[in-house]
Amino acid sequence: MPDINASSPPASNVSPRLPSLVQCTVDAARDKKARDLVVLDLRDSEAFTDYFVVCSGRTGRQVRAIVNEIQKQLRAAGGRSSHVEGDRHAEWVLLDCFDFVVHVFTQEMRRFYDLERLWGKATRIEFRDPPPRPPAV
Repeated sequence: MPDINASSPPASNVSPRLPSLVQCTVDAARDKKARDLVVLDLRDSEAFTDYFVVCSGRTGRQVRAIVNEIQKQLRAAGGRSSHVEGDRHAEWVLLDCFDFVVHVFTQEMRRFYDLERLWGKATRIEFRDPPPRPPAV
């Protein structure tokens, strides 16, 4: 599976490289301006799941908004998470979606835990960050 270069966005809104519910999760996170969005393909490892979707929010409030949007869009697409952890503090929220797991971090917690380093042999599919908002006038 080829990587999607971090400097260029996916070619379309739906990537044939990802299962539909993983792509739905990516789209939901992007809708809420998630940062440093990456999908780790774990199918060739001995992991307990097929994919990790990992992203960051700037604040706990944004982390909650990202998680809520992911859950909303997954339900609309016929998916759901079986288990949610960390939503109370919103520094690291984990959604277990059976075949994939979503990790939404604050930027500080993501750097601290460095989850991607632990799965360094996984195929990385990276997405470009949303453009910054223009300053308010």
